[in-house]
Amino acid sequence: MPLKVAIIGRPNVGKSTLFNRLAGRKLAIVHDKPGVTRDRKEAQAKLQDLDLQIIDTAGYEYSTEDNLEQRMWKQTQKAIDDADVCLFLYDARAGLQPYDEHFADILRKSKKPVVLLANKCEGKIQEDSRFEAYKLGLGEPIPFSAEHGLGMLDLYEALRKYYRKEEPSEGQTEDEPKGKAIQLAIVGRPNVGKSTLVNALLQDERMLTGPEAGVTRDAIACDWEWKGQKIKLVDTAGLRRHSKISDSLEKMSAASSKHAAYMAQVVVLVLDADGVLDKQDLTIASDVLDEGRALVIAINKWDIANRKETLDKLNYKLKTSLTQAEGIPTVTISALKNEGLDKLMSAVLKVYKRWNMRIPTAPLNKWFADMIEAYPPPLGKNKRRIKLRYITQAKTRPPAFVIFSSNPEGLPESYLRYLTNNLRDTFDLGGIPLRINVRKTDNPYA
Repeated sequence: MPLKVAIIGRPNVGKSTLFNRLAGRKLAIVHDKPGVTRDRKEAQAKLQDLDLQIIDTAGYEYSTEDNLEQRMWKQTQKAIDDADVCLFLYDARAGLQPYDEHFADILRKSKKPVVLLANKCEGKIQEDSRFEAYKLGLGEPIPFSAEHGLGMLDLYEALRKYYRKEEPSEGQTEDEPKGKAIQLAIVGRPNVGKSTLVNALLQDERMLTGPEAGVTRDAIACDWEWKGQKIKLVDTAGLRRHSKISDSLEKMSAASSKHAAYMAQVVVLVLDADGVLDKQDLTIASDVLDEGRALVIAINKWDIANRKETLDKLNYKLKTSLTQAEGIPTVTISALKNEGLDKLMSAVLKVYKRWNMRIPTAPLNKWFADMIEAYPPPLGKNKRRIKLRYITQAKTRPPAFVIFSSNPEGLPESYLRYLTNNLRDTFDLGGIPLRINVRKTDNPYA
């Protein structure tokens, strides 16, 4: 079993930098601006022979009011409660601050094992200043630099004593697979209810939510299971029009969200019932389909929507603006009231199955012959008759097909659209992008 390690400290002491170093890749956004991390972000990590489950947390900012800072602190408190051991970072360059001492007091009261790291300790001056941290009562501070990787061996030795490697019990194999997880990303504009939806699916206040727009800044992945199917569920930051983004931090958030969407297998585009498929929604949907991902549209806040007007507007926009993937599943939900979630997940599994579909060659070519007989291809640009010989499926995820022809250069785009639309209707491939390429048949006498 991996050792659960929570990375704790006040804002801007290098928690996300350490998280990325342990994870071995840049998973968390790192920025000079304090308070970038807001949610808990988890990842698997390996430190020599130690298997770790690392948790990046928000920097502690004390607040007694029901505001964003207070909700951020609750997420950090949950990480401390779940952890086997806490890594407490403080900035050795800046020296101890009042928040460091307040945080140390909280960690002592939690009764959790704590490893104290004097971060940004690259020089002799910082190393000398670390001795003041003894007064925190958390043991000897390890001189450390998350940015440069200094002190990793000392960190390994400190964590090793808390690590317990469990042997598989008799009759049980280690790491027994239960099927591959579906990569599912939740995307949309700011404040449409993406994090609320993720919390509703997980049945846990896992993501930070609130009335403020843009609460989520980083893509947060969670391992989850729905009716026996493993799912890697990813919450993302809200995407605004590119022209409206000027802040460097928001650019990094947008890049993180787009990367999560493009790496997913199925993407749920969450719409606000009051404004379905505006220009930005259409841009997101088109980008997802162009990347070859399967798409499901979830209309949120359905409990307070003008339902007929919303559906009429949605259907019109789908017919006129997203013609590259007709039959996109649309589900009405209320994330706040846990309504429509089973319908949403059923649509996700159905569209994922279509995305993986492989059509046998015989029925595929029977369909192809029927299409050509019903509507033969026109003359090509060189006034020669185009002969379409046969079709084969080259790959899945998404389904891609190759047509072999005697004169592929002359086949008009309109005929390819005719074939694509009929292929989608005949084999129930709605909601996924289809790729059809035409190649020249090899001349056996050449």
